[in-house]
Amino acid sequence: MAQATVERVQRVIHELGYEASLGAQSLRSHRTNVLGILVAEFEPFSTELLKGASQEVAGSGYQLLAYSSGDGEGAAVGWERRSLARLSGTLIDGAVIVTPTVVETEHSFHVVAVDPHTGPSDLPTVDSDNFAGAVLATNYLLSLGHRRIGHISGRTDLKSAQLREAGFRSAMADAGVPVDERLVRVGGFRIESAAGTAAELLALADRPSAIFAGNDLSAISTMTVARDMGLSVPDDLSVIGFDNVPESALVNPPLTTIMQPLQRMGAEALRLLVDLIAGVERDTHIRLPTELVIRSSCRPLD
Repeated sequence: MAQATVERVQRVIHELGYEASLGAQSLRSHRTNVLGILVAEFEPFSTELLKGASQEVAGSGYQLLAYSSGDGEGAAVGWERRSLARLSGTLIDGAVIVTPTVVETEHSFHVVAVDPHTGPSDLPTVDSDNFAGAVLATNYLLSLGHRRIGHISGRTDLKSAQLREAGFRSAMADAGVPVDERLVRVGGFRIESAAGTAAELLALADRPSAIFAGNDLSAISTMTVARDMGLSVPDDLSVIGFDNVPESALVNPPLTTIMQPLQRMGAEALRLLVDLIAGVERDTHIRLPTELVIRSSCRPLD
């Protein structure tokens, strides 16, 4: 083809904004050079992971497709299987799935799981040290003199939630402080369900002086409930969360929390997926450290 013709065709392509069909491209080359990041829903946790993945994909030769089914079934067991079935074969070459309910897949391409419900398995995984983070949170409250410490746990089927409760109990035991089982209740990692749990705890005649919430959304919900009940944070109640999503620094007072390196987790998952597709031999289970971030939602017990 004459160079002038090539230039004219390319100019028209540019003017029309034409892009090749991913489906047609995959039929020819069996590759789309697109990686998927699949989430049950777009909320602060998954959004931060997505930011890290989108930064990491630059220069990798791949594009990134963020996908949520949008069918109202995101929290149901098996959502990732349905999503993978819809995208595999013609749209993506591999996938990062966030907090999957199951980790066994029947697809031939590579999959990396971030914070899977069951914890690390044969599937490549990226998570953070949830147990150590919970110990940090509980020890901080203990160091402020709190002894009646409540814990609003996450989803009971999620390994990270189980590890956070285990870390809370371990720190209390190491300090010789008995756990009042009435102060340990399920909040489910969601604002609405955590609000009901927080209201129950704060309505007790001998309510806790501090609450360690399983995630930041639960902690923020707890602070809202406390304010609605006429309690001041941190004067009447100290609250600490887990995740360090951006919203945690914007509430009043700013939330003390345990930082998961969420964007780094997303970047590590994307990098691991690219390496697996390229056949690079490497560690397929990545656990990142957690850190205490002290702000203004906790104070020493008088």
